[in-house]
Amino acid sequence: MTTPHVDWTALPGRPCSVAAALQLLGERWALLAVREITYGNHRFVDIVRNTGAPRDRMAARLRGLVEAGVLERRQYSERPERHEYHLTEAGTELRPVMLALLSWGDKWLADTPPVTLEHICGQPLDPVTICRACGQEVGRGETTLHVNAPGWDQSGPAPR
Repeated sequence: MTTPHVDWTALPGRPCSVAAALQLLGERWALLAVREITYGNHRFVDIVRNTGAPRDRMAARLRGLVEAGVLERRQYSERPERHEYHLTEAGTELRPVMLALLSWGDKWLADTPPVTLEHICGQPLDPVTICRACGQEVGRGETTLHVNAPGWDQSGPAPR
């Protein structure tokens, strides 16, 4: 799969991969579709039912996610022709994002979590960020920002 090119000039404000990701995934139905597919619901009718999305909006979101390489369509019926949606490698790599949103929502928005995830060891999953190089959990204040976008620094557009 090729990586789509991002036109940074088309995004408002600071050039940033968060802004580019939100351009694709920030619309409500997009991440909810990814959630349902992650939960094992691959058919359009199930995705629409479980998200509550209008059919036309969900069709547009799924089409955009397929075009961006987050999902792939797989035919499961010839007559009538029907397709299922599955995560690509890029879509599978959204799992930590989904887990982080679930964990945050459970902590800050829910009295009782509507769903829970358990690790294969049988314990509730508590997602954390681990440094790939040293294997340590990354705590608050343990990262450093390096701005690579020309004309920008940490505070915003660099003075000319």
